[in-house]
Amino acid sequence: MDMPSAQQAIASNKDAWDASATLHKDSPHWSALLASIARADFSCLDPTITALLQEVGVAGRDVVQLCCNNGRESLSLFALGARSVVGVDQSRAFLQQARELADISPHNPTFIEADIHHLPEGLQGRFDVALVTIGVLGWMPDVALFMRHAASTLKPGGTLVIYETHPFLEVFDPRSANPLLPDSSYFQRDPFVLQESIVYEGLDEVPGPTSYWYVHTLGSIVSGLVSAQLQIDHLREYPHSNREELYDQYEHQPAQLPLCFTLTATKRAV
Repeated sequence: MDMPSAQQAIASNKDAWDASATLHKDSPHWSALLASIARADFSCLDPTITALLQEVGVAGRDVVQLCCNNGRESLSLFALGARSVVGVDQSRAFLQQARELADISPHNPTFIEADIHHLPEGLQGRFDVALVTIGVLGWMPDVALFMRHAASTLKPGGTLVIYETHPFLEVFDPRSANPLLPDSSYFQRDPFVLQESIVYEGLDEVPGPTSYWYVHTLGSIVSGLVSAQLQIDHLREYPHSNREELYDQYEHQPAQLPLCFTLTATKRAV
């Protein structure tokens, strides 16, 4: 199979996300969000990323979430005291959901439709903190290029915060007959080609537009940060899963895999 160009993959992934938005909205998770988002202290952030954001310092600061999906995490940043929050995503359908949640919330975030590779000039050098959470890096054909664009949103001295699935987990297929047996190479260059809807726990997959998921080694992620003139301050790996429930089977193993990681990096002052 011929692999797509980076631009073709980005466009296909956008179409796949837009097509999956209705499935996310037609779920108990959406109903639960509608019921809780009106609280001023609403947060869907887990203890790991909450503690890290508190350590970095979000209170009274300007924050951008890159690839914010339906905005639930962006809205959660207000519970940590963020002064302003901007969520950016290229999926118009998910941003419609984000704005619907914002209309119910007592907070006032801004949501912007944009490809991370073509950010509006008004986002350049504007933020104290940029947040990237689970399920972002794998959609990026070039992780070093992504890091440069993420860094461009930060003020000098600003911090990029990442909470992602561990790339080593991509070696395993949780649906296989032996899910603990390595199923693919950690160093594979071609993306996984997906032809089903993009859904999370509790939602059934259905056929959907073709999308492309890339595996970036931890080394390539770190190197991408360095090439973006970011200074790495913190890198920690964890034995818990922060992705779909299907991956919970990899927790609490006698020979434990790394399942996710957190990383912070500071933009050097010019």
